[in-house]
Amino acid sequence: MKTLNLGILAHVDAGKTSLTERLLHAAGVIDEIGRVDDGSTQTDSLPLEQQRGITIKSAVVSFVMDDVTTNLIDTPGHPDFIAEVERVLGALDGVVLVISAVEGVQAQTRILMRTLQRLRIPTLIFVNKIDRPGAQYEGLLHSISEKLTAAIIPMGAAIRPGTRSTDFTPFDAGDSGFVSGMVDVLADHDDQFLAAYVDDETTISYNRIRRELAAQTGRALVYPVYFGSAVTGAGLEPLISGITEMLPAAEGDGDGPVSGTVFKIERGPAGEKISYVRMFSGTVRVRDRLQLGEDSEGKVTAISVFERGSTIQSTSVEAGRIGKLQGLDGIRVGDTLGKARTNSADHYFAPPTLETIVVPDHREDKGVVFTALTQLAEQDPLIDVRQDDARQELFVSLYGEVQKEVIQATLANDFGLEVSFRETTTICVERPISPGEAVEFIYADSNPFLATVGLRIEPAPDNTGAEFRLASEVLGTMPHAFFKAVEDTVKETLRQGLHGWEVTDCTVTMTHSGYAPRQSHAHQGFSKSMSSTGEDFRNLTPLILMGALKRAGTRVYEPMHRFHLEIPADTFGTAMPTLVRLRAVPQSQELRETSYLLEGEIPAARVHELQQELPALTRGEGVLECDFDDHYEPVRGTVPTRPRSDHNPLDRKEYLLHVSRRA
Repeated sequence: MKTLNLGILAHVDAGKTSLTERLLHAAGVIDEIGRVDDGSTQTDSLPLEQQRGITIKSAVVSFVMDDVTTNLIDTPGHPDFIAEVERVLGALDGVVLVISAVEGVQAQTRILMRTLQRLRIPTLIFVNKIDRPGAQYEGLLHSISEKLTAAIIPMGAAIRPGTRSTDFTPFDAGDSGFVSGMVDVLADHDDQFLAAYVDDETTISYNRIRRELAAQTGRALVYPVYFGSAVTGAGLEPLISGITEMLPAAEGDGDGPVSGTVFKIERGPAGEKISYVRMFSGTVRVRDRLQLGEDSEGKVTAISVFERGSTIQSTSVEAGRIGKLQGLDGIRVGDTLGKARTNSADHYFAPPTLETIVVPDHREDKGVVFTALTQLAEQDPLIDVRQDDARQELFVSLYGEVQKEVIQATLANDFGLEVSFRETTTICVERPISPGEAVEFIYADSNPFLATVGLRIEPAPDNTGAEFRLASEVLGTMPHAFFKAVEDTVKETLRQGLHGWEVTDCTVTMTHSGYAPRQSHAHQGFSKSMSSTGEDFRNLTPLILMGALKRAGTRVYEPMHRFHLEIPADTFGTAMPTLVRLRAVPQSQELRETSYLLEGEIPAARVHELQQELPALTRGEGVLECDFDDHYEPVRGTVPTRPRSDHNPLDRKEYLLHVSRRA
């Protein structure tokens, strides 16, 4: 039997969890359809999800649909939990993107669609809530074509939208407009198909056209659109047929080399770590020892697989399937099992642009709170827990205020810890201004470490991250482990630059190296006082890198958001001065009948202020959509600094004092 790993994605409140419930009911997995508002759905099983009526963590449930075993993954819709969606995308064979027929295409919808297109993930679009007052059909198709993609193919018509008696009527071979429209879209992506149709359209059968539609959908070239209602069940059968016909089943060689990706981690009742793994190749069995990434191994002690609405114990999980593995204590979200897939570690969405300080209500809980946050970071590495030892402060990264509230509630519910938060601030980055170099030699009076390290840091193109290189003259001059110690320490040290922000878009080259070979005193064993160790290189590297960075200098950049703002035409004159004050730069403006549509960019730090002022500026009629534009601009005015949480290698005396204490 074929397996399909299917994701349900949407903007919050579009009805994706309700659609999941309807699909499970149709497959016979559940007898009664749960309600999000009642907290009775199959996939929103966390108490916090049931309390809030939103999806926070991805959930997997399996069922059989037209002889296809479907592992359905319900994902969060709120933008604060976009990282959870990112982790799931690499596990999917296909997606149903849900859009509300009432609210239409929203900010998160566009972000999701852009990512699905970039990753070439086969996608069906399901317009939900056609039974709700205000539901659209023709207008929404136009909006989808304009805002998401022109390569859409409506698969039927919504009858009496906006009423309880609404339904969805699929088109068929007898609908000449449907057939000709479908051919037009398909021909844009296949010259042979176009040539055959132009040569003699009567030779192209309807079945041939449907096969071409399935093939192009499977290559993420076209996007079939279905309408329906998860509440009433309208349009469900055509959607199920579309899923099994249009979305490609999982592929993979069960006898090949083991390759899998961990997309979710949770803790069991006894605190044991449970890894959700999508297998792409090979078979993992209980008691297998697995390579985890580059540096560690783990032994599988138990395996569960998803089957007909529940999980069952299994002795193995093979290519194409999703399994829950136990025993891999050192594993993290995003790790690979066995052979890594190309681009398996790519980030598909923007990183968090906000951070806050977590303050325990009871000072004595600080260590326990740090441990709890570290466990949460296993499930969501992007919260990036940092501890400032000097100020005894805990930092976490965020996508938004709702995520902050969820972290607070999770600490209270799961760990019995009460915390509050300081004001949320924007996460900036630093980039080197010019090249800079520094070096210290072994046995020099000023160098207390048995190591020679020389580093050069140089600016690199925007959005290229940080790269470590070895100059040709140092290759092979010392053991690989010492080079690795320098590389790892460089990456760690770049997390805090001259102003405390992460240093990015740079190249760091190791220009000098040297070490003391393994030695010992007469008739004694190995002596650290005479021989270099990895610790010597790890201790010296931050001083050298910060010395080079001081010579290079850095500039601080702040994240920019792209905004899409629609306001009443008569409020344009009052809104523009506010946009200018908030440093929002409209890059395009369009006067529509009674409204202005403005698009441009605004500093992330000013978005919340604009959201607060907009209702008063526009009589409550303004509509604002914002998302991170994946680029940064130099900070104007006072340069923000971030408290350091390391041993401050910018201050040599303080740093060496910390290192000596640690030793």
